[in-house]
Amino acid sequence: MTRRFAPFVERIAHEGGNDPWALHWEARHAAARGEDVIVLSVGDPDLSTPVPVVETAVAKLRAGDTHYTESGGRPALRSAIAAQHRQRTGQAVTADNTVVLSGTQNGLFVASLCLAGPGDEVIAIDPMYTTYPATIRASGATLVRVPATASAAFRPDLAALEAAVTPRTRAVFLATPNNPTGVVLSVAEVDALASIARRHGLWLVSDEVYAGVVDGGSVPSLATRLPEQVLTVGSLSKTHAMTGWRAGWIVGPGDFIRHADALAQCMLYGLPGFIQEAAITALAMAHAAEAEVRDYCRVRRELFFRELRDVPGIRAYWPDAGMFMLLDVRASGLPTADFVRRLYAAEHVSLLDGAAFGRETEGFVRACYAADEAALVEAARRIRRFCVRLAAG
Repeated sequence: MTRRFAPFVERIAHEGGNDPWALHWEARHAAARGEDVIVLSVGDPDLSTPVPVVETAVAKLRAGDTHYTESGGRPALRSAIAAQHRQRTGQAVTADNTVVLSGTQNGLFVASLCLAGPGDEVIAIDPMYTTYPATIRASGATLVRVPATASAAFRPDLAALEAAVTPRTRAVFLATPNNPTGVVLSVAEVDALASIARRHGLWLVSDEVYAGVVDGGSVPSLATRLPEQVLTVGSLSKTHAMTGWRAGWIVGPGDFIRHADALAQCMLYGLPGFIQEAAITALAMAHAAEAEVRDYCRVRRELFFRELRDVPGIRAYWPDAGMFMLLDVRASGLPTADFVRRLYAAEHVSLLDGAAFGRETEGFVRACYAADEAALVEAARRIRRFCVRLAAG
């Protein structure tokens, strides 16, 4: 008898059949073996989780906080998330407007499954984070891409977005700051998006995992403009160097949160208690932690951009915020897949192929500058050496 898989597995497969993270993990494994490798292919800050957060987790583990927890999160953590959201956005929310999940990625997946299904359409701004296509298609919905082109400094074309809306459109997924471009939506763009969503009865899923890294610690809020149609997704991963803790959430209207809680029961069944308690500690010190990460990223963004000036065959794009810088490598003469592979083979620097983020970043590569300053300088030196050799034929 022939074994079969559900059609679902095709919807979550990597586009084009290639794993965009293969080179990254090759580099990480090489670095773990002690090889001279510089890894700039992932947004994992070169910082340690704050000591009080770690100590809370350790203390709770030793005290036996290793049993089942509420599927949607402990009330104290949900209240802390609501308090931070109120402070960051001004939106009046309570614990009943929050659900605790396993990182921003889990939040996006829950939003996708609860908002759309077969026959529906979901719009996303291209370029988008690498997991968005599979996350959206997992529900059975069709992904509709709306471009944010390099010629427009990667700002979204909102007229094109509204033109893409059909009777089957259920939601728009977006990130501010965007990953990989670093673009932060302006007040005017947020107002326009809210107007489009209001006119057409659309959900807006706002991925704000990097919001705390923006100057001032916040972005113009969609949620305050359209509270009954906006889901705000966030986590502690980037602002507290807690990528491996998988502590995230969704803030949204109460009826959505109840559905998300039901899905969490059959998918996650509660984040570990010691992690939830550590997350409460993290949120209590968010102001200081976010300020540290903002300073850290600002210094490194300026350093890396400066070091890449005048490198033949590439052009660096200045990001509004975040941890990433796009490099236009079209003038190098190499397809991006070849560029990142040959750069790694020759100079042991790992970058991510921009094609993994969408059609608008084909011809670009993404570099993470949330790394040690000396490593960034050395990486830029190696990239320059590689590009000089390419230019020389």
